[in-house]
Amino acid sequence: MADPESPTAKDSAAPTTEPHHTQTQVDDTAAKLSNLTFKIWPPTQRTRDAVLNRLVETLSSESVLSKRYGTIPKEEASAAAKLIEEEAFSVAGASFSTDEDGIEILQVYSKEISKRMLDTVKARAAAATDSTPSGSAEVGSNNVGTAVGEEDSSSSVKAED
Repeated sequence: MADPESPTAKDSAAPTTEPHHTQTQVDDTAAKLSNLTFKIWPPTQRTRDAVLNRLVETLSSESVLSKRYGTIPKEEASAAAKLIEEEAFSVAGASFSTDEDGIEILQVYSKEISKRMLDTVKARAAAATDSTPSGSAEVGSNNVGTAVGEEDSSSSVKAED
């Protein structure tokens, strides 16, 4: 009987089984990966819920938007966020006909959410400014004036181009 510690017993057994076994694993993994597909549209419900939560947080807490347009109470922000996300999802889904356009659909979805969020806070700020007496709306009118001033300056820049 051969000594298990001898170089002949070790060398003859290992090289013949290990490379074959490793190559089989590589082939199996490659076959599984070739059948794997990654779809980014439509987003999972978990992703949509994360978008909703982020929208509520942005609308109802200190953010770049709230500094200019004010914060929205959490309940109202939650209802607005749900509407914003649902409308953006519908628009994005209707914009493309094939699943191959996943990245483009996702970009439309994202842009629609941003646009609708901005429209929501602007409309709310305008309504708040219109409904308060001019003496108590000093901060709101200041913010609106800034927004209008920036729009005027941006249109003059565009005219120069």
